[in-house]
Amino acid sequence: MNKRTDYLSWDDYFMGVALLSAQRSKDPSTQVGACIVSDKNKIVGIGYNGFPIGCSDDELPWDREAASRLDTKYPYVCHAEMNAIVNSTQATLAGARLYVSLFPCNECAKLIIQVGIKKVIYLCDKYAHDDLFIAARKMFTMAGIECMQLTPKTSTIKLDFSKFL
Repeated sequence: MNKRTDYLSWDDYFMGVALLSAQRSKDPSTQVGACIVSDKNKIVGIGYNGFPIGCSDDELPWDREAASRLDTKYPYVCHAEMNAIVNSTQATLAGARLYVSLFPCNECAKLIIQVGIKKVIYLCDKYAHDDLFIAARKMFTMAGIECMQLTPKTSTIKLDFSKFL
């Protein structure tokens, strides 16, 4: 018998983990997931966007727009990249790769650079023309961080729990 040939590539696998992590987000409009991987292809951190630990997601707003910025989610939400970094199992992330479903903002770019991540692999760049994301790209370039938009080799990953029950 020959080995399977339809297995996931490393990139699709790690982006799949990021997308699965995004499913934990309670944000009604945008679910983002991130997965940090060592140079030995070991997952060393995962995260998704949500409010800080101890801050009620029933009491803080999920709105994108309101009369006051304080009545929107933006001052409160921790981005997936931040959560993956602070949830890391490693003392150092130097040389690691970050898989993220949405291209990082400027604030996450600063964190990514500071912890030594060397490559960002993203799926979507829908805010590419927004100043915050232009700033992120500029900082990545200056810091020598490689950014690559992933073109997945597979379009769907199906998880079927019933196969194992």
